[in-house]
Amino acid sequence: MEGSYNFYIVALSVLIAIFASYSALSIAAKISHSRGKTRFFWLISGAFVMGTGVWSMHFVGMLAFHLHAGVKYDAWLTVLSMLASVVSSFIAFYITMPKSINWVKMAIGGFIMGSGIVAMHYIGMEAMIMPFELSYDRSLWSLSAVIALIASYAALLLFLRFRNQTSSSWLKWLSSIIMGFAICGMHYTGMKAARFYSEDGMMMEHTTSIDFPLLYGVTITIFVILMVSWGAMLFDRHVLAKMAYEDSITGLPNRNDMNRFFDTHMGSDSRIGILFLDLDRFKAINDTLGHNIGDLLVHEVGARLRQFIYGDQQVYRIGGDEFLFIVERCDEERAERLANQVLQSIKKVYRIEGNELYITGSIGISIGSIEESDRLHLLKTADTAMYKAKGLGKNQYCVYTDEIGIQEVRKMELEKDLQRALEHNEFFIAYQPKWNVKTNQLFGFEALLRWQHPRLGVVSPGEFIPIAEETGLIIPMTRWTLEQACHQCKEWIAQGIDQPVSVNLSVRLFQPDILLEWIQNVLEEASLEPHYLELEITESMVFYDVNDIIRQLEEIRRLGVRVSMDDFGTGYSSIGLLDRMPIDALKLDRLFTNDLDTPGKRAIIHAIILMAERLHLDVIAEGVENEEHIEYLIAMGCYVMQGYFYGKPMSSDEMMNWIEDNQGMGFHPAAAASMNE
Repeated sequence: MEGSYNFYIVALSVLIAIFASYSALSIAAKISHSRGKTRFFWLISGAFVMGTGVWSMHFVGMLAFHLHAGVKYDAWLTVLSMLASVVSSFIAFYITMPKSINWVKMAIGGFIMGSGIVAMHYIGMEAMIMPFELSYDRSLWSLSAVIALIASYAALLLFLRFRNQTSSSWLKWLSSIIMGFAICGMHYTGMKAARFYSEDGMMMEHTTSIDFPLLYGVTITIFVILMVSWGAMLFDRHVLAKMAYEDSITGLPNRNDMNRFFDTHMGSDSRIGILFLDLDRFKAINDTLGHNIGDLLVHEVGARLRQFIYGDQQVYRIGGDEFLFIVERCDEERAERLANQVLQSIKKVYRIEGNELYITGSIGISIGSIEESDRLHLLKTADTAMYKAKGLGKNQYCVYTDEIGIQEVRKMELEKDLQRALEHNEFFIAYQPKWNVKTNQLFGFEALLRWQHPRLGVVSPGEFIPIAEETGLIIPMTRWTLEQACHQCKEWIAQGIDQPVSVNLSVRLFQPDILLEWIQNVLEEASLEPHYLELEITESMVFYDVNDIIRQLEEIRRLGVRVSMDDFGTGYSSIGLLDRMPIDALKLDRLFTNDLDTPGKRAIIHAIILMAERLHLDVIAEGVENEEHIEYLIAMGCYVMQGYFYGKPMSSDEMMNWIEDNQGMGFHPAAAASMNE
C-alpha cells in the first residue's frame, strides 16, 4: 500500500531543515570562540538545535505522509528517536571541537552523526501505530543510510568552515540550504524505501485526515527553539561580546578580541604585521594631572586611531597606554607607512578640560606569519622593537631585526647574571679625576661602577645600569658603591690625598625614603667626614615627586654632603627648578664639550656658566679631551674639568700612580697623553 504527501507540509519540513542548519552553523562559531563553561553551553546548544531540527524535519515529514488509515505514534519511541539525533550530534560536535582536526576524528564524528540520523529516522518509523505491516526496500534503505552519512560529513565540514565566522553571509545561507536539502533527501529516500501491507491484504478506506494540532504544535515548538537560539546568539553578539571584546574607555577592540583574531587565524601562512604602540611620558601626565585626565587622553587617542581601522587592518587597546595594530597581507613598507601616519596623528595637540596636552608615541614593528611563529613571538618581538624605539629617543618606530633579537637575548642574559654579580664580587670601581685648571690641582674623584663579567668581559655601564634600574638591583649596587668609595676615600686621606669622592645616585634610591639613613650609616662605618662625599643626581628626577626629592636632598646637605646635578642640559630641562634644588654644582655633559667649535654651543655653555655663578654653583665640564676644549672653557669661565685629557677611569692602584706623577708639580699634558695611549 502506498501513501501520498501534502506538499505544503513537505515544504515546511524543508524550511525547518534549512533554518535548523543555519542555526547550527552559527552556533559552531560560538563553540570555537568560547572557553570553559561557556564553550560547553554552546556545544550543548548546537547539538540540541541540530538534533531537534533534524528530528522535527523528520516528524513534520511523517505528518506530511498520508496513508489510507489513521496513524498514531508511540510516545516513548518518538522521544527515543529525538534523543538519538541530539546525542549523536553532541558526540560528533565534541569530537570535532578541537582546533586541529585529523581525518580519523572527522571520519568517526561523521559516522556517529550519520548513524544517529539513520537511527532517529527508523526508530521514528517504528513509532508509527497503524493497521499495516511495515517492510523496507533494501536498496533504497541502503541509499538513505549513505545519504545520511554524506549529509553528516557535509555538515561537519561546513561546521569547520564556518566556526571562525560569527556574522551572517550569503555563503552560510547557501550552505544551510544545501545541508537542509541533504537532510530532507535522506528522510524522503527512507520513506520511499518503506512498504506498507494491510494485515488482511485489503485496501483500507481512503482518508486524508491530518492531525493539525500536532502538526502546529511541532512546528511552533521547533521555531521557538530556533528563535530562542538566534536570540541567544544576538544577545551574545551585541551585548555580551561588547562587554567581553570592547574596551570601555576607547570603544576599540580589546585584548580578548586580539586573542580571538589569533585563534581564528591559527595556521594561516599569510604575512601579518604587528605594530605595538606605547604612548611616551603618559605616566607623567597621569601622575601630574590625575587619572581622569589620563583616561580622557586615552579616549582621544583611541578616537584618532579609529581612522586606521578598515578592511584587513585592525586596532586594539591592550593595556593602559598600549595599543596594537594587526595588518593582514602586510610587508615592511606598508607597516612603516602606517607607523608614520599613526605617529603624525597622535602627536597633534589635545585640548582636554582646559589643558593643552602634547604626547608622542613609540612603535615597534614585527612582521611574520602565525604559521611560522606563534602569537607570543610576534607580540614579544614587536614589544622589543617598541622599547628599542623608545631608547632611540621616542616619537619614532623601529622594525624588529635579528640584530635587535640578539641584543635582547644579551639583555636577558645580563639581567639573569646581574642577580648574582654582587654575590660573586664581579663589580669593581674605577675612579676618574677632576682637575681645577685655575689652581692647577686635583679637585676630587668620581667613583664609576664597572662589571667584570666572567664570560663576557667588562660590560659597559650603558648596558647594565638601565637593567639594574628596571629590576631594582640598582639599590643594593649603589649601596655597595657608596661603601667602597667612602672606604677608599678614607684610605687616600690617610695617605695624604685630601680629596672628595662623588657617587652617582638613581632616582630609585629616593623612593623608599631611606637614603639619609643609608648615607649616615655608610659615613659612620667608613669614619669619613661628610664633606668628603659628593652625590650626583640627574635632572630627569624633576618628573618624579620633586618636592619629596628636594626635602631629602636638603636633609642630606645639612649633614655636610655635597650634591651636584650630572649631565645637565641633556634631559628635560630643569632650569625652572634650579633656584629651588639644593645642589652645589652643575656638571656639563660631554654633548656640549665635544661640540665647542660651534658658536651656538659656546653661547649656551656661557649662559649656563653665568647662571651658575648667580646661583653660587660650581660648573664642571665632562668629556674634556684636548687643549682646545680647555681654552674655550677657561675663556667662558669654567675651571673644573673631567675627561680623558686629564685621566681615564682607573683602579685605585692606577690612581695612586697617576697622583704621584701629577700632584705637587702641577699637571703636565704630555704625561696624560702618554697614559691614555
